[in-house]
Amino acid sequence: MSANIDISIVIVNYNVKDFLLQALKSIEAARKSLKLEILVVDNNSVDGSVDYLKPLFPNVNFIPLDDNIGFGRANNLAIDIAKGKYLLILNPDTILSEDTLEIMYDYMENNPNCGISGCKVLNPDGTFQLACRRGFPTPWASFAKLFGLQSLFPNSKLFAQYNQTYKSVDETYPIDAVIGAFMFCKTDLIKKLHGFDPDFFMYGEDIDLCYRVKQSGFAIDYVHSTSIIHFKGESTRRSSINEVRHFYQAMEIFARKHYGKSNYFLLFLKSGIFLRSILAHFLKNKIDFYYVITDILSANFALILSTKIRFQEFFGFPDYAYPNVFVVISTVIFLSLISIGEYFESKQSIRRTIFGLMISFFVLSSLTYFFPEYRFSRGVLLMTIGFTTLFASANRFFVSIIQKIRGKESDKKIAIVGTNEDTVNLLNQFKAHPIHNIVLTGIISSNPINENSFEGYKIIGDFSYIKKILSEYKIKELIISGNDLNQNEIIRSMQECAELKVGFHLVHEFDEYLAAQILNDLSGIEPTIPKFNISIFRNKILKRMLDLIVAFIALTIGLPLLAMKNNSKSLISNFFKILKGKMSLIGYSELEGYKSKIGKPGLISLADINKDFQLSKHAIYNLNDYYLKHFSFSLDLDILIKFMVRK
Repeated sequence: MSANIDISIVIVNYNVKDFLLQALKSIEAARKSLKLEILVVDNNSVDGSVDYLKPLFPNVNFIPLDDNIGFGRANNLAIDIAKGKYLLILNPDTILSEDTLEIMYDYMENNPNCGISGCKVLNPDGTFQLACRRGFPTPWASFAKLFGLQSLFPNSKLFAQYNQTYKSVDETYPIDAVIGAFMFCKTDLIKKLHGFDPDFFMYGEDIDLCYRVKQSGFAIDYVHSTSIIHFKGESTRRSSINEVRHFYQAMEIFARKHYGKSNYFLLFLKSGIFLRSILAHFLKNKIDFYYVITDILSANFALILSTKIRFQEFFGFPDYAYPNVFVVISTVIFLSLISIGEYFESKQSIRRTIFGLMISFFVLSSLTYFFPEYRFSRGVLLMTIGFTTLFASANRFFVSIIQKIRGKESDKKIAIVGTNEDTVNLLNQFKAHPIHNIVLTGIISSNPINENSFEGYKIIGDFSYIKKILSEYKIKELIISGNDLNQNEIIRSMQECAELKVGFHLVHEFDEYLAAQILNDLSGIEPTIPKFNISIFRNKILKRMLDLIVAFIALTIGLPLLAMKNNSKSLISNFFKILKGKMSLIGYSELEGYKSKIGKPGLISLADINKDFQLSKHAIYNLNDYYLKHFSFSLDLDILIKFMVRK
């Protein structure tokens, strides 16, 4: 340990050179008389961070990496060579106050039993970030956090243990953990503990380190007398990292490591994470769930009303008919509307709803021939479908009016991919001829560039993490200009972004996009780059049901036949994978370097049909892309038949 350095500041950077610039400037302003060592580990940024900042800060030790190895591991590289008495682990998207380093240094000097300290962390709007002083995720604290009790009772010591919201933010006191964005530590202690646990890729490593520091007999303290600003989530915004998945993985790793003896807690934690993911899915598709519920309620109300009109009683059918008639009509209408793509695929349509309810009428009429004991009145059935059509159509009409009044549909956010001559022409046309309800959010570069703007428009990221950009900025349409991207890159991005329901347009001229908007306004059809059939909700549901049926048959009555095969163990294992949802009977071919965000690898694929010669990787890639884009159940049947015949 060098006696000449007071603080070693360690920063891990990933694609936030503009924020890192601010952070380094704030460090210089807060330096005062302290002797600092600044170590910046760059996790293979694609925004030219090192090349841009290195000439501006010659005294900073930049450590560029060839891969993104995660927050903890990258920090450990710098911790190993740090020479300061104290160690400040700092996020690049932070701004220090001018007194921060002095106050934290003095606090550690005056409190030798403190192993790690943290200061007050503020959002850019000045509000307090709860994560800067936390309790450990014990079974009870995790329960209160996951199930919302902390949010309901923020001032309760019993329910708010995780974020400590029952404590004042303007006092200094011991806590369990500080935020990884600002951790002021004893360097020798952190080195003795070997830094962060590399099992944590992102999230959780800060709490884990604090836990081990407390186990070593040192305190963790929150210091209120100085503050920093933290632009939370900037690095993850500019990456393809799924931060929600990594967060829950980190919770599970921490629980296994420190509460591993409690199987009940691990089961509860997984249950809580599952319920939170279900809730997140519900909130993401809340308008679809709203229409599912209201359509089913409308159908049942219509049945009761029609029965009253026909039989002068609300429940005029024989007693044995209830509740069966409600269950059947709800199921048939739901499946009919699913089958024509009214739910979970695109914006709801009165035209599609009417068509779906006509299908329901014919299905229900047919059922009465198979179950004559339920053939009560065709008039009631006709009135029920008629009233349901009226209620459902009126519901959709009024919801669209309310959304327009509230501005939900007033602005459609779009982005342009490309930094080429075609992009310039498109931008000039957008400036000259603005389109009503269309807002150009920014530019997505097709190649990493150092600039933050292009032709006066903000560059909001590059194509390498397209899904994160579309999700973060709520982009509804993506215009791909010029020829910077090849067809395979576009196809890969469409696979990755299928669940976001974003319209892709490949255009060279402004009038091509304008024509697409006119067609969309008139017919509701967007002439975009073709979407992948396998990502359509109804196709996914039906394909999964067929996989379950086939796997169940194969593993029950078909098991003796499987056992007679030479590769029986492999076949049985694969059918179990199909049952678990990890594979499909027919899907894309597994290949090194090929991993689709939609669809599943198949026991049988297009590439398996021809065994006469070895296909190249490029050919298999093309077959996989063709299958995902043009999927249909007839295609699956063709593949299966040809495979069996040639087998």
